[in-house]
Amino acid sequence: MLKRSSGVLMHISSLPGDYGIGTFGKKAKEFIDFLSESGVKYWQVLPFGPTDSYNSPYASLSAFAGNINFIDPEELFNEGLLTESELKAEKYANPYTAAFEFLNIRKVPLLYKAYSRIDDEYKLKVKAFAEENESWLKDYALYTVLKEANLQKDWFDWEDESLKLHEKEAVDEALIKYKDTVEFIEFMQYLFYSQWEKIREYAKEMDVKIIGDLPMYVSLSSSDVWANKKIFDLNEDGKPNCVAGVPPDYFSAEGQKWGNPLYNWDEMKKDGYSWWMERLKASFTLFDIVRIDHFRAFSAYWSVPEDAPTAVTGKWIDGPGMDFFSKVIAKFGDERIIAEDLGIIDDGVIKLIEETNFPCMRVMQFGFDFEDNMHLPHNHPRNSVAYTGTHDNNTALGYLWEATPEERAYVLDYCNFPGGDWALGGFNNTSVKAMIKTLWSSPANLAVVPIQDLCGFGKDTKMNVPGVPNGNWAFRISEEQLKCIDTKWIKNLNKTYHR
Repeated sequence: MLKRSSGVLMHISSLPGDYGIGTFGKKAKEFIDFLSESGVKYWQVLPFGPTDSYNSPYASLSAFAGNINFIDPEELFNEGLLTESELKAEKYANPYTAAFEFLNIRKVPLLYKAYSRIDDEYKLKVKAFAEENESWLKDYALYTVLKEANLQKDWFDWEDESLKLHEKEAVDEALIKYKDTVEFIEFMQYLFYSQWEKIREYAKEMDVKIIGDLPMYVSLSSSDVWANKKIFDLNEDGKPNCVAGVPPDYFSAEGQKWGNPLYNWDEMKKDGYSWWMERLKASFTLFDIVRIDHFRAFSAYWSVPEDAPTAVTGKWIDGPGMDFFSKVIAKFGDERIIAEDLGIIDDGVIKLIEETNFPCMRVMQFGFDFEDNMHLPHNHPRNSVAYTGTHDNNTALGYLWEATPEERAYVLDYCNFPGGDWALGGFNNTSVKAMIKTLWSSPANLAVVPIQDLCGFGKDTKMNVPGVPNGNWAFRISEEQLKCIDTKWIKNLNKTYHR
């Protein structure tokens, strides 16, 4: 069980820095310093995988590969792999938003310059890394190359049937044909993992643990599905029979049709869920604790016909349940997983969480719409992780602005708001501070606040709007904004509520 403590939710992409996006550089270490000075023990991040065309970390080309945009150029300069002029050319002026288009054009050419300068000793390090991660890295690297060679078409639309079907002879031939490019991609993944390892080591020194995020599903267009078709619910053409989603809920009246292929759990069970075990093993090399997104799908998942226009016509199908988690717990223990149990929760999900003994989640913003709601802080169980909001929620201030007058009055009264201007944004916002203080008083062993709420920011800084593909994931905090956060106030809050 988690010890009583606190955390801050902020993705790597939101870190300050000069290069268009947060990276595994000195600003990451400075953020860990900020957490340590504040008495905060956990830093929670979003998934680390390569993002899709909408920049979503929840729709990746690989369940194992890392996002190369997080590779720090200054570290490459310090290693002698980039020149000072090359480093300066990568600086981006706007510190408040992630420069996805800029990075899409410039990041790979920059990393190739670094790659062209590595010596034989460096190549041996990359080779050792590639061999250690061969179970996924060769397929990911080759898939990336083949996708480019096929004009960015997904694997199921390739003309070469043998490569589309991932036939061994064709794959081996392609690995030889594209050897140089595959090795460059392996180099980029080596940089990602080796740079992050240094950040993790620094976090350990500062007594800060990292909570990672594991999406339940993978993308149909991922290397995982291309190389492991039999463990997914696909037809003979490689298209999904049904896809993942959720029924109508708080976020959408039509539900959400995500489009991810569903797992073939019967097939996975035959080899002890080996793909999932490898995935969890990889996650635990990156993070101290892993939050499993959409945990309820292990109990029962919403299956939507592939050709359905919305998720309304889906149905519940039993997931692998405790048969799966008994093997997970035997291999990894029960103290390194958080169960994201939001959405439509039934007795089956509640029973599975009780059987696994994983901490569940509570979200304060969900607590005020009916009497004695389980998300109200006084109802939080000890073995839970409580948030003001997650990456899918509005900011706390934005939530107050959009609440009805009656609901807002209830929130402010519940949180013992001291009075004054509740709508005032920024670092001196007393209404958001009252909400954070109330969350910290919760029985939940871990209380987590998004960085936006520590700053008192409004709706314009929210990370994601579920069901809306465009305009998300771009929020960044500047160095000046981070310095304005009152670390003494947070530290005193942790002391007062024994976190």
